[in-house]
Amino acid sequence: MTIRAVARGVGHYLPDRIVPNSEFEKTLDTTDEWIRSRSGIERRHFAAEGQTTSDLGARAAQAALDDAGLLAQDIDAIVVATSTPDYTFPSVATMVQEKLGMINGFAFDVQAVCAGFVFALANANGMILSGQAKRVMVIGAETFSRIMDWTDRSTCVLFGDGAGALILEAQEQPGTPADRGILSVDLHSDGRYRDLLYVDGGVSTNGLAGHLRMQGNQVFRQAVEKLAETAHVALDKAGLTADQVDWVVPHQANIRIIEGTAKRMGVPMDHVVVTVQDHGNTSAASIPLALSVGKARGQIKTGDLLVTEAIGGGLAWGSVVIRW
Repeated sequence: MTIRAVARGVGHYLPDRIVPNSEFEKTLDTTDEWIRSRSGIERRHFAAEGQTTSDLGARAAQAALDDAGLLAQDIDAIVVATSTPDYTFPSVATMVQEKLGMINGFAFDVQAVCAGFVFALANANGMILSGQAKRVMVIGAETFSRIMDWTDRSTCVLFGDGAGALILEAQEQPGTPADRGILSVDLHSDGRYRDLLYVDGGVSTNGLAGHLRMQGNQVFRQAVEKLAETAHVALDKAGLTADQVDWVVPHQANIRIIEGTAKRMGVPMDHVVVTVQDHGNTSAASIPLALSVGKARGQIKTGDLLVTEAIGGGLAWGSVVIRW
């Protein structure tokens, strides 16, 4: 027998304000058709004034607890993946911890931009396998609307706000590729690509939050190649193949990237969970959001083999193979 980090509960939260593509037509030289054709995005959610990343994360966390039938005190650790924290410090995770009424355990943030949830899953998996924690809440939460340049039509129409949460629990499994839980992890980064996707502000540079800057065409080319490769490597590590995958649950950045990656993986699109049309790119929140929505739709079921993959600024990218 071996210990695996098994999914126990999942949940998500989206702010009330829904922003359709048509809203951008009032202030930008763009159209609903232009945005849809280039990204697949139809609408996204924006946080209300005064609504913070930790607020979104706490709502998603409570939804995951409810789904799992657990209480906050049943959780040993919280890991939040975010690039849009409430403050420079303390961490969003500790604020979520407080909002849940959780006074035990520990909490910290992980920053790998859009790949943040994959990196957070890897951290949570490591803590469970080492015996550091029995149950870990992994959250992706973002308020990217706060770092948009609203005059840049190539970026501001792509992003949205939201949060998703997944509870992982240590469980004994036989130790085969048929196990439930996280079966493999593959992580990468390469700082040479920093200028392709970054925010032009920061504490030790200009003291400002800054705005997101992206070379979209270059990011697209890097994304499809690197995402398909990391997914295949993770499957190889798990002793599995792409034709055994029930669902690819990708970072929801752009429908073209999702389709290109699935094609390179050899996985048909009817085996890919797609939510980008409704949420836009929610960065580190997009994979847990898609997991929660996929389960709610009845797509993701116990025993299904999932591959999650993401790439973000850094560049940082990776994938996780998990049996639900």
